[in-house]
Amino acid sequence: MIPETHLRDVTDRVSGITPKGRRLMIAVAGPPGSGKSTLAEALVDRIGPEAALMPMDGFHLDDRLLEPRGLLPRKGAPETFDFHGLKAALARAASDPSVILPVFDRAREIAIAGAQEIGPETRIVVAEGNYLCFAEPPWSDLMPIWDLSVFLEVPEAELERRLVARWLGFGFDEETAQRKALANDIPNARRVMAERETVDIVLRQTDSA
Repeated sequence: MIPETHLRDVTDRVSGITPKGRRLMIAVAGPPGSGKSTLAEALVDRIGPEAALMPMDGFHLDDRLLEPRGLLPRKGAPETFDFHGLKAALARAASDPSVILPVFDRAREIAIAGAQEIGPETRIVVAEGNYLCFAEPPWSDLMPIWDLSVFLEVPEAELERRLVARWLGFGFDEETAQRKALANDIPNARRVMAERETVDIVLRQTDSA
């Protein structure tokens, strides 16, 4: 659950942003398991119909591309995303009246093309993803896009607890859930936290609430 104070901090900042003649672009970033999706969804709900959610997970490379490159075990790492497709889509989301986007189906581990539209009624786009405020090139090229950047900082032990619970929730046994969390998710989390760009808001969480 996202603390009300965190949600209020972000919405207060959004209300103070002066439009630049295009949509407002907000990044909600952080390591896997930090609560990015929960915060981004709550933010969109709080803002109302003029806001739209844009998860970066729709730009996962498919397993058919990852496997021959030896990247399948690292799925979720920066190099397993279509960065240039994401960057182009974000640029269009900032300015084009209508943008069609892919959406990631986590249960099937595939991206579905043409599954979401950001339409003319949208004034604010809330993008969420691990690497939206990532300092490593080429990801650092995304920073000029954001009117507001938010990063969720959660202790590693709490991330591990949440990530194991997530994999258990997808039907994996305890051993497999632990392996998926510790062999891939946690290394990705460390990378995200170590290479964070300077952001507008850092939301720190110190417990499992």
